[in-house]
Amino acid sequence: MSDPIKHECGISLIRLLKPLEYYKEKYGTAFYGVNKMYLMMEKQHNRGQDGAGFASIKLDVEPGQRYISRIRSAKQQPIQDIFSQINERINTEIAQKPQLWDDVGYQKSHIPYIGELLLGHVRYGTFGKNSIESVHPFLRQNNWMHRNLIVAGNFNMTNVTELFGNLVELGQHPKEMADTITVMERIGHFLDDAVAKLYKEIKKEGFNKREASPHIAERLNVAKILKKSAKNWDGGYAMGGMFGHGDAFMLRDPAGIRPSYFYHDDEIAVVASERPAIQTVFNVPFDAVQELPPGHAFIIKKSGKISVEEILEPTERKACSFERIYFSRGSDHEIYRERKQLGKLVFPEILKAIGDDLTHTVFSYIPNTAETSFLGMIKEAQNYLNQKKEEQILALGNNIDRNDLHKILDVRPRIEKVAIKDAKLRTFITQDSSRDDLVTHVYDISYGSINNDDNLVIIDDSIVRGTTLRKSILRMLDRLNPKKIVVVSSAPQIRYPDCYGIDMAKLEDFVAFRAALALHKEKGTTHIIDNIYKKCQEQVNLKDKKVVNHVKEFYAPFTTEEISKKIGELLSPKDLKAEVEIIYQTIANLHLACPKNLGDWYFTGDYPTPGGNKVVNRAFINFYEGKNKRAY
Repeated sequence: MSDPIKHECGISLIRLLKPLEYYKEKYGTAFYGVNKMYLMMEKQHNRGQDGAGFASIKLDVEPGQRYISRIRSAKQQPIQDIFSQINERINTEIAQKPQLWDDVGYQKSHIPYIGELLLGHVRYGTFGKNSIESVHPFLRQNNWMHRNLIVAGNFNMTNVTELFGNLVELGQHPKEMADTITVMERIGHFLDDAVAKLYKEIKKEGFNKREASPHIAERLNVAKILKKSAKNWDGGYAMGGMFGHGDAFMLRDPAGIRPSYFYHDDEIAVVASERPAIQTVFNVPFDAVQELPPGHAFIIKKSGKISVEEILEPTERKACSFERIYFSRGSDHEIYRERKQLGKLVFPEILKAIGDDLTHTVFSYIPNTAETSFLGMIKEAQNYLNQKKEEQILALGNNIDRNDLHKILDVRPRIEKVAIKDAKLRTFITQDSSRDDLVTHVYDISYGSINNDDNLVIIDDSIVRGTTLRKSILRMLDRLNPKKIVVVSSAPQIRYPDCYGIDMAKLEDFVAFRAALALHKEKGTTHIIDNIYKKCQEQVNLKDKKVVNHVKEFYAPFTTEEISKKIGELLSPKDLKAEVEIIYQTIANLHLACPKNLGDWYFTGDYPTPGGNKVVNRAFINFYEGKNKRAY
């Protein structure tokens, strides 16, 4: 219901552990890996990411043969575009020599993208950029096979300036101050260093340069390279990489902020951002897919040896709860259960808002992703009614007759599909914020679905900015003539910016922040804002670990209920006929619903890394100084 939130999301690493001929014989095609990567990318294409990339490496090729292939797209349907081009290339090659359809050796040596090692990525444009240069995977090329590096990830670093400076101190001249470049160049530096040291060591053993190559591949310590590279990183990340000779890895941040899961058997090893993608594509059970521990890397050597190794000491686990509420695929067993629980736990507040009057209340949801929390809410409404029915029946005792019994039993939660999204219209207007009248027609409403004396309860995943709610949804729902509209967020109030890969970077974008600001002005407490600004300024040059989040003081004078009430006022158009009430999930209930994913900095301001506090204070300085820019 709220405005779309962008997120760099969706990474997959696949390693075929058998020769390509094996897959041709068992599955009928040597393109098994390519086909599986297409499915992995589509299954993680949850929120309409607008860029995608794919890279592959062929093992054990002769010098002069192409062994690295990469293709990226920033078109409207990027995954389709990528694999259409790949299929066209394959089909063209086979059409010219159809007799070679069964010749896997020829296909591997002559057709790009058919390799044993594959890396795929779907993403949003970083900082609003979506040029082809910004699309993962990134490639660092070198004539030494071992020094070729391909990197893609679901990540954002808070200390890019520091990392950039580290590269300069190492003698490098980075082409851009961006986290993707600094991360890749840092890994690349220590990869180069490791290869050079190994060559000197192996040369002393009597091997010449050409003979040294397989020994370098065998002895290269991927974990050691990653430990040196990631030593000073501050951020959330699930980062995948491939070395030209065939080693590969997926590294997760020490707090487990960004998700990562893996599966392997004797045929294949796969790592991805989402568990159900692996389950579905490879038809494996829930228990067979493991979560990559925070601070660890899943490493696949060129030989096929697999290990999970600690790279950075894990910190307090702060796996992102917003991934669970909003971004991740809802077919995951745990996420499905958690979202239902979120709907259940918010029901008591809904009951208060409607004055316990379920008879005159209609329940619905917008958008479709809120359906699971809606189911949890309705089940709890049914439980509540069943308890009331039991009490009524027991109270009547032997005096109950059939009519009375039916009157009691016939009461049930009223469920309607009150709004249907017009996808064609949404696609047409998505980039033009000036078309307010068109925005109000993004959803079609079901006329006659409620009565004039009814309350209308609508549940959503989250309410972040509230722009679409104010400009479109509430006006549209008001046409149904409800007595009261109760908008329910299954997530708590989003008060603080993210700096770990989700595009929520400016405080003034959040309706909760604007509501608290309005309350400060009403109550004459704007001096608090001035004091917070001074405190934030005083910490600009402090070391990250000494910085504290002073923006918490901005919300401290007000209760959650006061802020929610003000949000309702800010989002209600003046000419709206229905009364509007906004209900948010509590943070305590969020923790109950998602007990293993307690990363709640959006809601609490408790950032899992030191850089987070620096970012939120910088965001407040930008707001105070009227600078419309990101804080990182």
